[in-house]
Amino acid sequence: MTQAEAEVARRSDPERGPNPGARRPAQRAARPARSSDVGDPTLNTALLGASLNTRKPTGIVPWPTILVEGEEKSGKSWLIAEFTADERVGDAYWLDLNEGAADEYASIGDYEVIVHDGTWGSILGQVRAVYAVAKQAEAAGEPPVVLAIDSFTSEWEMLKDWASNRAKKRRDISDQDADVKVSNDLWNDANARHARLMKLILTFPGIVILTAKGKWVAEIGPNGSPIEGKKVYRVEGQKNLAYDATAWIQMYRNKPAKLVGARSVHIKLRPGKDDPVTFDPDWSLAGFIFNELKAGQGSAVRDLVPLNPGDDAEVSDAFIAFGAAIAQAGTRSEVAVTWEAIKGAAQDHEISDVELGRLKATVGAKYAQLPDEPELNTRAARDQDDANTRPAGADQ
Repeated sequence: MTQAEAEVARRSDPERGPNPGARRPAQRAARPARSSDVGDPTLNTALLGASLNTRKPTGIVPWPTILVEGEEKSGKSWLIAEFTADERVGDAYWLDLNEGAADEYASIGDYEVIVHDGTWGSILGQVRAVYAVAKQAEAAGEPPVVLAIDSFTSEWEMLKDWASNRAKKRRDISDQDADVKVSNDLWNDANARHARLMKLILTFPGIVILTAKGKWVAEIGPNGSPIEGKKVYRVEGQKNLAYDATAWIQMYRNKPAKLVGARSVHIKLRPGKDDPVTFDPDWSLAGFIFNELKAGQGSAVRDLVPLNPGDDAEVSDAFIAFGAAIAQAGTRSEVAVTWEAIKGAAQDHEISDVELGRLKATVGAKYAQLPDEPELNTRAARDQDDANTRPAGADQ
């Protein structure tokens, strides 16, 4: 007996008490749930579900998002300018966030400086505009558009200040230098803004270069205090920045750059097994992207399907079980018995009013799909008619 059948049998047992008029369905061989639409999206997905939907991997190298981080004056901005001059890239756009370096490197690269007013709306709007340009270039078969953001550390500093300013406003604190504790809901808002920008970056139809600061900082212990003599390296930015990047490059003033990690089948860098790869002194970002990562002709936007959490309430196990029973019912008599069990569950508050209404609609849809049964007892027929006419909660 399936879980759904057990739930209906338990609910329709005359000895149970709440529904003395109900009858246990006749014994029959269990049949698999039918894949017909029962009229409720949750039940269609959770029970009758969607059939397995798969595809073969393409093997295509997606357009990369490169994180270039490191200590100050290590050549991060120079690397961007140099890359934009490569003949394999198309139009390049430089978004300067609190660095002021874009104009100075004009003689090295070939790029346009994005103009913004320093507000989040202006910055996000300009990124969306470059995204549209890149999309058009991709459709036309042109070389990849490049978006460089220098630096992404400033992006997260801006969002932290936004959260802090909102916390001060909430507490009516006028002193902008005052320290204030930022509540979790405001941090969630800051992360949500960052996520909207990252969605554009991770699905950008071209190449994205992000710079960030990085440094050694004191390791913090479980009590929230620094651990004496212990330091950890940290990229200064939103905590998932290095994780989101296709490749993570670390720059130094006095030694060659290192490849800390990369998501690529063409670069054999196994986490926990291989040390970071040290670049040759004369390495170039263009050589790394086109020759090592193998990005270029044939590359495509990363297949990143955004998750849709929705805002619907969680459903009960009883709701799912009753939905399965309705789907499995092969006669109107069985639908009627399931309806009796549903009413009992509603009276015992095992399903909510909303769930009762949804099950009522599902019962009606299933009942209409099945042929008439002359032998169907009068009580079951009357109750089934009620299921299609009475509002949710009327039986409670």
